[in-house]
Amino acid sequence: MCEGPAGRLEKNVIFELTGDQEAIRDMVRDFSQNEIAPHAAAWDEDQHFPREIFTKLGELGMLGVVIPEEYGGAGLGYVEYVTILEEIGAADGGVGLGVAAHNSLCTNHLYLFGSDALKREYLPKLATGEWIGAWGLTEAGAGSDAGGTKTAAVLEGDEWVLNGSKNFITHATVGDAAVVMARTSKTGGHHGISAFFVPFDRPGVTPGKKENKLGMRCSDTSSLVLENCRIPSTYLLGEEGDGFVQTMKVLDGGRISIAALSLGIGRGALDATIEYAAVREQFGKPISSFQLIRGKLADMATELDAARLLTLRSAALKDQGATTTRESSMAKLYASEVAVRIGEEAVQIHGGYGYTKDYPVERFWRDAKLCTIGEGTSEIQRMVIAREVLRQARGE
Repeated sequence: MCEGPAGRLEKNVIFELTGDQEAIRDMVRDFSQNEIAPHAAAWDEDQHFPREIFTKLGELGMLGVVIPEEYGGAGLGYVEYVTILEEIGAADGGVGLGVAAHNSLCTNHLYLFGSDALKREYLPKLATGEWIGAWGLTEAGAGSDAGGTKTAAVLEGDEWVLNGSKNFITHATVGDAAVVMARTSKTGGHHGISAFFVPFDRPGVTPGKKENKLGMRCSDTSSLVLENCRIPSTYLLGEEGDGFVQTMKVLDGGRISIAALSLGIGRGALDATIEYAAVREQFGKPISSFQLIRGKLADMATELDAARLLTLRSAALKDQGATTTRESSMAKLYASEVAVRIGEEAVQIHGGYGYTKDYPVERFWRDAKLCTIGEGTSEIQRMVIAREVLRQARGE
C-alpha cells in the first residue's frame, strides 16, 4: 500500500502488461491496422457505420470485453479493455467510440444492474455483437445536468410506458437496444430517475434526427424518440429511483474508456506525424532534424505517456475493485485534452498538407474534440475531481 494525494491510501499498481495482455494488444493492433485503418477516411467522408466491422469485433470478443464468459463475454479486465480501445482508436476514433459506448455504457449497465433473467436473455446478444447497444441519458434540456431529465416512465399494470426523447445517442439508428433513463417520480430530483432496458423492436421506439458531426463521423449519432413505448415491468434495471446512482457508477468505467480512446486518437496522430516528419524535407533536410519540430514531438510523446499512465492507473484500480471516481475523471480529463493538443500540433507540423484530407491528422484532430465533451465535459471532470480531492482532504 502507498499513500496517495490528500492522504488517500491506494493499492500498488503495476503498469507492465503481461504476456497474455500483450498478445491481446498485438491481435487487436493487427486487426485495426488491416481491417479498419485503410477504410477510415472513406467511412468518415460518407458517415458510414461499418456494421460488418462490429460483427467481426464481436467474433473476437471485443464487444463484451469485461462481461463474464457465462454471458458470452470475453471475461477480461479493464487493463485489457483500455489496451484494446487504444489500438482501435489509433485506427479510427469513430469505431473506437462505438466500441466504448457499446461495452461501457449499454452492455455494462445491463450487466451491473439487470436481473439474472434479463442478463441471460440479452447479454449474450450484446457481448457477441449479434446486437449493438445504445445508452440514453442526454436530452435537449438535460446535458451536464442529468437531473433535468424529462423522459417519463409510468407503470400501467405489468408494463412501463415510456414517453420522451433522448439526444446525441450513439447507435440510435443502427442499434438493437438501449438502456434508457426516465423519470418515474415528479419529485425526488435525481432520485426520481430510473433505468430501463429497451429493445428497439418494441413498438413506440424510433430513431430521430441523425447528426451531421464535425468528427467521429462513422459513429452513428441520432436522437431517440419514445412514444407510448411499452416494456415489461421486469425491464426496470435495479430498483425504481436508482437510475441516477447507477449512471454515476457506470460513468466511472465509461470515462476510463474515453480516456483510452483519447490515447488511441492521440497516438494515431503522433505516429502519423513522426512518419511524415522523417520524409518531409525543407531546406534540404527532413523536418524531423529541426529543433522546433523535435521539441513539439517530445512534448507530444511525453504528454501521451503521462495520459497513458493515468489511464492505466484507473483501469488497474478498477480491476482491483476500488472506487475510481477521481482517477477515472483525471484520466478522462487529461487524456482527452492531450489528444486535442496532439491533434492540433500534428496538423501544424504537417503544414498545409495537414489541413487536407490527404493525410489522416486532420481526422484525428476532429475526432479528438468529442472526447472532451462526451461522458462529461472537461468542465464537469474538473468539478468531480475537485469535489473528490476536497472530500479526501476532509477524511471522508
